[in-house]
Amino acid sequence: MTVNRGEVIAERKNKVIYRDGDKCIKVFDKDFSKADVINEALNQARVETTGLNIPKILGINTIDGEWAIISEYIPGKTLSQLIKENPEKKDEYLEMLVDIQLDMHRRTCPMLNNLKDKMNRKISQTDLDATTRYDLHTRLEGMPKHKKLCHGDFCPSNVIIRDDGTPFIIDWAHATQGNASADAARTYLVFWLNGDTDGAKKYLDLFCKKSDTARQYVQKWLPIVAASQSVKGKPEERELLLSWASVVEYE
Repeated sequence: MTVNRGEVIAERKNKVIYRDGDKCIKVFDKDFSKADVINEALNQARVETTGLNIPKILGINTIDGEWAIISEYIPGKTLSQLIKENPEKKDEYLEMLVDIQLDMHRRTCPMLNNLKDKMNRKISQTDLDATTRYDLHTRLEGMPKHKKLCHGDFCPSNVIIRDDGTPFIIDWAHATQGNASADAARTYLVFWLNGDTDGAKKYLDLFCKKSDTARQYVQKWLPIVAASQSVKGKPEERELLLSWASVVEYE
């Protein structure tokens, strides 16, 4: 497959995303882990089997010594773009976001990594003190074990609404199988970290109402998810995430 970088359509930490015709090319920095690149492509390929609307993987390659994932280009706008362009429709778009997430959670993908196993590893890697880590491990162990498809970074910027109105979910680097409320806790934190506390509250209210989930149940996941995210999160977010992770209930 001939691969050209094409035009830049997005820039993220450690990666740049290009469009080349009907292909989307995600190029990673030279020092980015090859194993993580291949794992992301494998996650996405596995999620394809669920029938969910996601861009299909077309290949993995190197461009000028940098690893790249080539997938279908989905023409459209992200929900975050639509919210920015139409702020008066924010509530409508948030409802759409939750409906798309719940449709995802109704699916299973048995070949994906287990969410609890991943979070246990991440908690062990944090800078938190031993007492807090112990409490988080214990809390995680006590949470119900589910096998639902979880995105791991589900937010408005990772949902593209195609030109014909069909939603597509992108960026499957953090996908696991596990508890949907952990996935919801992660989405809540994304809103919070982006400074949209109003959006975070509205999102959580919608998720709990539509899924018939107790708010307290999702909140019990927040310290666990915050600790896990702090390991590879943005440096400027680490302090806030670690403060969330330290909010634990000693019983």
